[in-house]
Formats: sequence, C-alpha cells, structure tokens
Amino acid sequence: MANFTVWAWKAIDQRGQVRQGATLADNRAAIEEQLFEQQLQLLSVRKSVGTRRGCWHIQQKIQVFRQLATLLQAGISLADGLALMANQHPYREWRALLQHIEQQVSQGIPFSDALRQWPRIFPPLFIALIHIGELTGKLDECSRRLADQQEQLYHLHKKVIKALRYPLFILFVAFAVTAGMLGFVLPEFAAIYRSFNASLPAITLAVMTVSSWVTSQGVAWLLGAIITAGCWLVLRQRKPSWKEYEQKFLLRIPLAASLWRGQILSQIYTTLSLSQQAGIPLLQGLVAVEQTMRPLLWKKILTQIGSRVAEGVPFWQTIDNTGCFTPLCSQLIRIGEESGALDLMLEKLAIWHHDHTQELADNLAAALEPIMMIVIGVIIGTLVIAMYLPIFQLGDAMSGG
Repeated sequence: MANFTVWAWKAIDQRGQVRQGATLADNRAAIEEQLFEQQLQLLSVRKSVGTRRGCWHIQQKIQVFRQLATLLQAGISLADGLALMANQHPYREWRALLQHIEQQVSQGIPFSDALRQWPRIFPPLFIALIHIGELTGKLDECSRRLADQQEQLYHLHKKVIKALRYPLFILFVAFAVTAGMLGFVLPEFAAIYRSFNASLPAITLAVMTVSSWVTSQGVAWLLGAIITAGCWLVLRQRKPSWKEYEQKFLLRIPLAASLWRGQILSQIYTTLSLSQQAGIPLLQGLVAVEQTMRPLLWKKILTQIGSRVAEGVPFWQTIDNTGCFTPLCSQLIRIGEESGALDLMLEKLAIWHHDHTQELADNLAAALEPIMMIVIGVIIGTLVIAMYLPIFQLGDAMSGG
C-alpha cells in the first residue's frame, strides 16, 4: 500500500514572486526535485500529518475515475476536470496528487505518463487503459469502463470474503463459549456432584473428563497455538514461498476453493477482456493482470502462461496445462482464438465466473446459517444436559444418605 505524505511548501519563481502549495511525495528530496523541475527555488517545506487510513483504497480510485469520466462526457477538458476534482476531493492527499497531475497535463505531459509516476497508487492496468483512451480519443469511455470493472471486482471480493468469514466467526464464538463453560462452569458443578457420592450419567462423566483436561492442559495448548501462529506469520513474511503453499492448500478446501478460484478467475478474465477490447495485445494484458494480482500462486501461474504464449503456444493450451482453471475456460478460449473473437469469449468467461461465484457466495451464506445454528445448538445443548441431568438424581442420593 502506498504511504505518501503531503508536504506544504513555499518557493520563489523566476519572476521573484513567492508561491506556495501542497505536494504529495515520499520525502523531502522528492519535493526539491519536483520544484527544481518547475524552476522554483525552495524557501521552506513542512511535513503535514501522515496519510489517513483508507486514503488510497480502491473505492477512492473508482470514485476518481468515475467522476473524471462524467466530466469528460460533459465536455470539460481533462486539465479543467482534474482541477475541479482536486478542489472538491475530501482527502488532502488526493487534492495534492490531482493538482500535481493537473499541472503536468497542462504542461503537455500525457495523462498516462503522469499516472505512471505513481506506480504504487495506479496499477499498470489503469495506465494501459488510459493510454489506449488517449490514442483512440475515447478517454471518457475508457475511464468509465475502468471504474465499472474495478467496482465489479471489489464488490465480488467483499462478498466472497463475507461468505468465508461468517462460518469462521460462528465457529470461533462456539469454541469460545464451549471453552468458557468447560473451563469455568463445569468444574463448579463437578465439585457439587462429587460431594454427594452419586453415580453420574455417562454423558456427564464424558463432559467432566473433557472439562478436567481443559482446566489442566488447556492453557498450555492455547499458548502453543498462539506461538505456532506467530511463527507461521513471521515465516510468511520472510519466506514468500510459504504463502504459495498456503494458497495451494486453500485450493483443496471444498467450499473455500470454489469461492476463491471463482473470484480470481473473474478478476483475470474481466481484466483480460477489458484490455482486449481496448486493443492491448494479449501478452501485455497478461503482464497487466499479473501485476494487479496479489496472491503469489496466481502471479506465478500468469508468468508461466505469458512465457508459454510468448513461445508460440496457444493461449487455451497453456490455460489447460496449468490445472488451476476450469474446463470451460480452455474450451471457450480455444473457440475465441480460432474464431478471432477472443475478447468476446473472455468477457463471457468473466460474466459467468462473476455470476457463478456471486451465486455460490449467496447460497453458501444462506445454507451455512441454519447449519451453524444447529452445530452451536448441539454443542450448547449437550453441555447443558450434561450439567443438569444429574440434578434429577440428587434427590435419590440425598434420601439414601
């Protein structure tokens, strides 16, 4: 994630007049270099408050390009549109960035080249599509389609994460409640039952055995799990190959694999179809998709696909050999390559995977809700029955005593 800072500066221009402004940059040296290129002599520079959280989120980028497309379609020039957005944007970081880009565009620098100076903010796909829009004279349409594509992928990603996070949260709550009852509540009941020397039901004895294990060894196992998780997180940061192993394991989990693969394939085909329709060659489109991917496993797969395609191997055959794509992918891509309608087939694949993944996420959330409620009910019900069932026998035990 980009982590730039807004710098407030004062400088003297060639006419000797004092000018001031705000610029987004990594450090002071970058500010000095930018002002030197504008033939300004720096007087003072002050570092503003750090970047706010969520400033460079994809939602902000979607909003910027959607507003830009609307302004361009209304007949406003690119420089005036950027200046208007810079004055109205709620984030000072974006105001500084848009002002800087507007100054460069006003000086004759292409919009795509101005965006290329900020690779940590604007991915290669953004720059490629904006460049195509400049060449074809359809910058407004390219900006709109870019915003639509990114918004579609963002909403699908959120839905998939929500569908996977819900059962994990329910299981965590069930585990926490069970551990609390086994560790704190059941030992008190066990002490009461032992004082009466009464025979206990089998279910109560089993639960009390588990409770005894939790109270004696539960803390040690919990600390061991925390240490193991900490070591795993450290190794994931130091050894990227561990992330690849983790992602390969995720592809073997029945429900999670379908959701995750569907989301990734939807992103791949949406980006490829958009680049193909914009006139970007397939190899450049694959490079753009690879650079926008976060999972290391899929970045590696796309690199291998690009290398095979560069060697002359058909795209559908490289897709089929990876083993990570569905059979429908290679079939439709083969038809698209043979008929010359690859962009249309990629768009159909993107729509199919998007709709299928969205439907799967909705069905999973709807199906898991009653299942998780039943699981929690069985766990809590078993514990309650195990605790209170011996109470019905205490009367006989007390009269016999």
